[in-house]
Amino acid sequence: MLRKSLPCEQWPAADRAAWEVACRPSVRLLRGGAASHLKPVSQQDLERRYGIFLDFLNRKQRLDASLPAAAHVTPENIDGYLSEAKTLVSSVTVYNSIYKLRRIAQMLAPGLNLSWLIEIENDLALVMVPRSKYDRLVLTDVLIDAGLTLIEEAKCSANMSCLKRARRHRNGLMVAMLAIHPIRLKNFAALEIGRSVVEIKGRWWIVLSAAETKEARPDERPVDASIIPALESYLKIHRPILARTFRQSNALWLASNSGEAMSYSAVEKTISQTTRMTVGIDVSPHLFRTAIASTAAILSGEHPQLGSALLHHADLRVREAHYNRASCLSAGQAYLDLINRYRGQ
Repeated sequence: MLRKSLPCEQWPAADRAAWEVACRPSVRLLRGGAASHLKPVSQQDLERRYGIFLDFLNRKQRLDASLPAAAHVTPENIDGYLSEAKTLVSSVTVYNSIYKLRRIAQMLAPGLNLSWLIEIENDLALVMVPRSKYDRLVLTDVLIDAGLTLIEEAKCSANMSCLKRARRHRNGLMVAMLAIHPIRLKNFAALEIGRSVVEIKGRWWIVLSAAETKEARPDERPVDASIIPALESYLKIHRPILARTFRQSNALWLASNSGEAMSYSAVEKTISQTTRMTVGIDVSPHLFRTAIASTAAILSGEHPQLGSALLHHADLRVREAHYNRASCLSAGQAYLDLINRYRGQ
């Protein structure tokens, strides 16, 4: 992971103003900005990537607040940025960093000639080597048990401080919940109580609107009964301990050091570290989706579309919203039944 991202409010004035224009939504007959067609999560991702680049320049004392928008995107600055990035992250992440940096630079300064950066981007695409998943693949039941074991440890460890127990319970709930309900990390990290995690007639649901999902379709999943006690215990006991202040936040996942909502990268890091500690393998949130597809294929070969439905993949033959929603719900229940039978519950 690259270093921290410089917040937009700390960007040079020209960059900040240009990004505000780029994100301006369309109004009636007036076209929106260059980034207006992107979903908020995509805008935030581009903003974060550009902030990482600016933070690098700031640390190297190359940040000039008087320059025009995207004027810092120069061959010299990119060369230094790449040199550092290659020592910190994988070749795939390096490529994605430059690709997204180029995209936002074009939105900040549409007339800027970035043909030289496209050449660098293409060269990086040729040499990037995706890390193999196979040495990090575990089945879903292992992840569920790992999460529930942490939750049980938090309950039974009298020698732990309240804060440490709350953190361990949170981490266990993260792993178990994502293993059972493999939504995308951007949605998982942004879960909010009362909006995307809601209690309806005594049952908890994960509710994502079409605007929040990559597939632009609603995704509604009942929280499995096996983790509802852990979820409710987290909400009533452990989350208030993590909050520690009277500041109101609806974020489901709170940081143990500040009480504030955990960022996308913090949730990602916590899940990877927790799986490394519990199962001995660094299982990233994205690999949870691989795990559930593999588990569905191994345990339920007679239902070849189960994994795809669980992961909310679009079916090109059927686009009706009511069918897609019903398919996701029924697939989720079928998979939970399968996992619970396999785990002997």
